[in-house]
Amino acid sequence: MDKNSLDSLYGKVSLRLLPFLFLCYVAAYLDRVNVGFAKLGMQADLQYSDTVYGLGAGIFFLGYFLFEVPSNLLMAKVGARLWIARIMISWGLISAALLFAHSPASFYLLRFLLGVAEAGFFPGIILYLTYWYPARRRARIVALFMSGVAVAGVVGGPLSGWIMRAFDGDAGLKGWQWLFLLEGVPSVLLGFWTLFYLDDGIRAARWLSEDEKAQLERGIREDGAGKRSLPLGQLFASGKVWLLALVYFLFVMGLYGVSFWLPQLVRNTGVQDVLQVGLLTAIPYAVAAVAMILAARHSDRSGERRWHAAIAAFLGAAGLALCTLYGHDTLLAMLALSVATAGILSTFPIFWSLPTGMLGGAAAAAGIALINSVGNLAGFVSPYLVGAIKDATGSPATGIYLVAASLALGGVLVLAGVRKA
Repeated sequence: MDKNSLDSLYGKVSLRLLPFLFLCYVAAYLDRVNVGFAKLGMQADLQYSDTVYGLGAGIFFLGYFLFEVPSNLLMAKVGARLWIARIMISWGLISAALLFAHSPASFYLLRFLLGVAEAGFFPGIILYLTYWYPARRRARIVALFMSGVAVAGVVGGPLSGWIMRAFDGDAGLKGWQWLFLLEGVPSVLLGFWTLFYLDDGIRAARWLSEDEKAQLERGIREDGAGKRSLPLGQLFASGKVWLLALVYFLFVMGLYGVSFWLPQLVRNTGVQDVLQVGLLTAIPYAVAAVAMILAARHSDRSGERRWHAAIAAFLGAAGLALCTLYGHDTLLAMLALSVATAGILSTFPIFWSLPTGMLGGAAAAAGIALINSVGNLAGFVSPYLVGAIKDATGSPATGIYLVAASLALGGVLVLAGVRKA
């Protein structure tokens, strides 16, 4: 098959898979981080300190960490269709149940269970994409999928602000309670849709001809020829895998430093109306949506990964530092937050080209999950750290500087420790 025909075939695959997976990721990310908007109402209603909020936001990732590797291994056994559907239905129901979080204990419990329910979704999708695309095409595909984070920010900010203002008091529920309920329902519906729409792999796709299946399978076989399928024990002892997990941890520090605290950082500039906060938070994510796709496309075309990821991390760190310095000037803070968000989000699709280009077989399922689960522990550390520092000092500035330093260190480690790719 010539290059144009092959490009057309992969375009067909992308048109079938990516819009649906993208929509699922938007729903997942909204349910994960809408607690950042709920904070603007529930903190006053329930008298939660910033430390309580930060712990509740972050404890999600402890459940996520404990169950992610088993979840990905189970997906590899039972198939993507059933397992991703299970994940989405369960997390949507638990997310909606957060409307009943009337005490710190119930808040912590439901956020922990939400992490358990969602464990395996993101690494499962990353693994699933390796069933369809060879490594040389994967960064831009992962970027398109992960732009769901940015779109969730663009759509979720104004939507969350509108829900909290428009529904506050209806049926005796506060705006933040309506937020959890209305943003949890779409995940449940998408979970049931997954059962009918998603295929477990190339061979199960009835929308492909036999010749098309053979061409795609050939690409996967050729791509897997140089990969290592390590025994699980050896995988867990691999220094390269743990280095990648550390780098990912440092990048995730930045991601959730922005995701959970962006509404508060915008409010700190002097914007008080919750809908206006929502509209302003959309701007950095809109910039990031474009930046991450352009960065991943350039990385795929050049074949270079390390410098692309490192430069994006350095930009993210600089943006966070600047938004802290100019935190009381709305215009300058928004410019800095846009640079920070664009840099942070651009690191991820490029980063995921590194482990998926190294590992094959069962090692890919376990390795991706291990790196993601260890890395996502930063989702616990980052919001809790910023919240505790804010309670202790009255300002989130020191916490944000520490998050920026984490990003910069991640960029240094990519350049110094990861093999050229």
